[in-house]
Parts: sequence; C-alpha cells; structure tokens
Amino acid sequence: MKVEQFTEHLRSEGVGFYTGVPDSQLKPLCNYLMDTYKIGREHIIAANEGNCTAIAAGYHLATGKIPLVYMQNSGIGNMINPAASLLNDRVYGIPCVFVVGWRGEPGVPDEPQHIFQGQVTQTLLEDMDILSFILSPETTEEELTAFLARGKERLAAGKSIAFLVKKGALSYEKAFVYQNENRMMREEIIRHIVNGSGDDILVSTTGKASRELFEIREGNRQSHQYDFLTVGSMGHCSSIALGIAMNVQKTVWCLDGDGAALMHMGGMAVIGANRPENLVHVVINNGAHETVGGMPTVAQRIDLCRIAAGCGYPQVFHADDFQELDAAVLAARQAKALTFIEASAAIGAREELGRPTIAPQENKRHFMQYLSTLH
Repeated sequence: MKVEQFTEHLRSEGVGFYTGVPDSQLKPLCNYLMDTYKIGREHIIAANEGNCTAIAAGYHLATGKIPLVYMQNSGIGNMINPAASLLNDRVYGIPCVFVVGWRGEPGVPDEPQHIFQGQVTQTLLEDMDILSFILSPETTEEELTAFLARGKERLAAGKSIAFLVKKGALSYEKAFVYQNENRMMREEIIRHIVNGSGDDILVSTTGKASRELFEIREGNRQSHQYDFLTVGSMGHCSSIALGIAMNVQKTVWCLDGDGAALMHMGGMAVIGANRPENLVHVVINNGAHETVGGMPTVAQRIDLCRIAAGCGYPQVFHADDFQELDAAVLAARQAKALTFIEASAAIGAREELGRPTIAPQENKRHFMQYLSTLH
C-alpha cells in the first residue's frame, strides 16, 4: 500500500501530527514524513519511544486531536510506561495511533535481537489494551477501512490502536537523503580506536558500529574476546560499559552513536557521577539514525562535549579529523581519568558490510572468559 493512501485514511480519522523513532521497516513512512513535513510542528523525530509517546500526549492535550507515534517493535519497551500509566483510559484516556515496524515476525528470518521481541509484540500490545491490526503487502483498502471503523470508537473512548507493519507493506517513491559535511567515516574512526586501544576492552553500540568492529577484528586477524557487541537495547551501551568498568582494572572503551547516546542520555549523568577512571566514552556523531534509514537526529545541533563536562566527565575532547582523534585516543590512554570523545563522522557505510558470524551467546562466553583473566 502506498504511504499516501495509508496516511490519507488516517487523516480522515483526525490524525494530524506525527512523532517517532525511525525504523528501517518504516522507511517509506519516514521518507514521506521528511519529504512532506520535514521536522517541525507537524513532525518530530524523538530521542526514544517513551519520549515520542509523551510528546504525542502533549499534542492531544493542547489540540484535542489524535497523534500518530511510529517506532520499531524493539522500542515498545520504552513506550510501555507512558502508554500504560499516562495514555490508558483508566488514567487520562489519551488516544493515540501507533505504527510499529514488526521485526522478528514469527516465521521470518531476522537478527538474534529481534527474534524474541517479534514473538511477543502482539501480546505486549494486547496486554496494554491496544487493539492491533497487521498491515501486510496484501492488505486491501477495504480491510484498512474496516479496522479504522472499529478503531474510531476506541479512539473516541480514549483508547489507542496500533498497526503492526510487515516488511514491504508500505511503499513511497521518493527517498529522503540526509548528508553532513563531516569527513571521517565511522568505520575508520573505529579502526583508529582499535589500533590505539591495544588489548583494552571495547563495548560497541547496536547497529553498524558493532558490525564494523567485528569486521575490523576479522581483517586484523585479532581475537573478538576484547569486544562486547551490543545487539538490541539501543541507548544502553554506555551503561553496560559502566557496569564493566566499575568491576575491572582494564580500560573500557565505549563506542557509542549519537542516536543511541540521545536515547538514554541520563546514562551520561550516572557515568559522570560515578567517574570511573578506566572508562573512555566515544560518541561517533554523524547526526543520523543511519542503521535504520538515515533519518536525522538532533545531535548536530547540540553540544555533546559541554553536556559530558556538565555531567562530570573530567576530560573531554572533540575530533573533526584523524589527527585530532589520534591525539584524543592517546590522551585517554595516558590519563587515569574518565574521558569523553566526540568524533564527527560522515554518513555512510560499505555496501558489502557484513554481520557478525558468531552468535551473541558465543560473544558473551569469549568476552567473559577474557574478563576473568583480568581479576
């Protein structure tokens, strides 16, 4: 179904505002929203799924109209709290339309982090009293209209409805392309950190950063025992790194992304308050949710270094080129101090970039075996 048809049906039910977190399965919808509304009064890209659900609630309170929240199903966990304790009709009764990209759909091969989430997605929505409809490539307009007729009554009663979107269910002819003027590629940034960190511990964020780290180790014929590849749990890489750093003497390097750092920025405050001397927090900032389609984040319009300093990081660096990056990496290794490095990155990755060939539990086993040698 064309996105224009889908959104026209929703507009006829009073939907006039969109907010969410980009998802590759929903790329046609994201492209349409950026092409039609960009970012502003009608469309906001949020930091996380709970954040956009709360923004949607504020929109309804101010206008009385129905908001639409889009996300990948991996983000349902973030939206459960406001959906259950704020929107629910036993509390404030704030209606909302959720559009959820269904990764890990049962019977469809997917990455390990999506398998269980995909199995429980419908159950989670049902448990929150959110009526769901599966939008597939075969869905007809008549079926969509029939569901919206049921959904209209629920929305009027202060309840929410959801569309579970299968791969290929939506289409849009135009592609939104977001670029920046940064020169360093993320994979080369990671390569420089690998070269400068020796046998230190690396914790990499979900998405392409972990895939690139894995392939760099393969290319260098190095062991993967030094690395924890964070799959799923977007935004929690730095907290995982903190938990490790507080319990080992070795230096721990957190390879974070700007979208992930924004998603749970409170983690930076906790890191700064605990101030482990053996933690280096690197945020590779390309200003985009690149792994899920390249939609922009707000990270190019805020000062992450000042935020880190304000959170209590005693040593802060910004790198626009590899000379500055190498100097920051060297300073981080030499100093016994919690360090923050923001590396400005271009958008893009190798087309032939692969995925880790070891299972998450195997990664965990080798990683924990290495950590056990450090005690």
